[in-house]
Amino acid sequence: MKFRYSNKLPIFAHSLRLSHQHHQRRQFFTSLLKRVQTASQVRASFNGSSGNPRGNVFLVPGATVATLLMLGALHARRLYDDKKVEEAREKGIEFEFQPDHKASFLRMLPLRSISRLFGSLTSVELPVWMRPHVYRAWARAFHSNLEEVALPLENYASLREFFVRTLKEGSRPIDPDPHCLVSPVDGTVLRFGELKGSGTMIEQVKGFSYSVSSLLGASSLLPVITEGDMHKESSEEQGNLKEKNKKSWWRFSLASPKIRDTVSACPAKGLYYCVIYLSPGDYHLIHSPADWNVLVRRHFSGHLFPVNERAARTIRNLYVQNERVVLEGLWEGGFMAIAAIGATNIGSIKLFIEPELQTNQRRQKILNSEPPDERVYEHEGVGKTLKKGAEVSNASRLYFENDPC
Repeated sequence: MKFRYSNKLPIFAHSLRLSHQHHQRRQFFTSLLKRVQTASQVRASFNGSSGNPRGNVFLVPGATVATLLMLGALHARRLYDDKKVEEAREKGIEFEFQPDHKASFLRMLPLRSISRLFGSLTSVELPVWMRPHVYRAWARAFHSNLEEVALPLENYASLREFFVRTLKEGSRPIDPDPHCLVSPVDGTVLRFGELKGSGTMIEQVKGFSYSVSSLLGASSLLPVITEGDMHKESSEEQGNLKEKNKKSWWRFSLASPKIRDTVSACPAKGLYYCVIYLSPGDYHLIHSPADWNVLVRRHFSGHLFPVNERAARTIRNLYVQNERVVLEGLWEGGFMAIAAIGATNIGSIKLFIEPELQTNQRRQKILNSEPPDERVYEHEGVGKTLKKGAEVSNASRLYFENDPC
């Protein structure tokens, strides 16, 4: 038996119908892609770009959507945190340390990888026509002062370049007094005080503190003033203790005899600290607070927890656990150290005196028990000289000793 069928009638009508609909969708998306490509080519020619137009098809939509989503999420989070902080301040409430599950949750997240991805995303070159809109949106969200920006907004090719933007000449006058320290960054002073005794602790928030030696490292050049020196009741006792404990005032790095000799020539005076927080909208370069010689650099590979106010009151040893770079040396007043501390999405810490240093690398261990990567700067036994106001790095904590030797 033979089956007859007409060529005009489909055997599987539903299959042909789906095929026809799929063909229509494909034509629609093909047409849409052509329109996007044409618009991208027009923008590329307008911007003076000579690159591949096919690459621009994905560059413009991808970078735009990701950037806008990132700005929206960060802005919403900032508004929420600011509202809570403002309400607490109006009520006269001082935040205390209240550990929660945030640290455990954050440890589960690949924050180092996320920060590297964020760095790659912010390094994407934006179309010239889009740059002013993106940077103004960022400025509104994080209260950046665009009037101080040195160059027109169109000149910053990416968000990363905008983060480390320079300021107009004269925006931050440098005090020429050699006995005066200038602020190394534009930021908010969170803590300031004097370090007293060998077990000196710095308050992270009310109810929790961390040790200076754990932040700077066990081999730090940090001068340690003995407890006996703190409780001198008379000038006679002061003189006796000074002579007796003259060699116990300092703990030295064993990395270099030259450094030990240089540092031991200057006895400890008063040691002070200053913790400065940089918000996302702040100018992000670190400048030298004085004329000084940098003797040692230490790089501690660690976590990249956020360092905002909420994180500070919920995560123990926040600054000690995070990745950081420590510079130590001498200024006219004695010992000085600067700790540049990384954070979520700010894992890359650049040193202008050591451009080859790379932080937040994929294979770096983040165990606190691991010794830091230490480098001794010994150019003719002096180290690296930095002038007051010179660019040093890009995040910071400042420790300094007063009174020249």
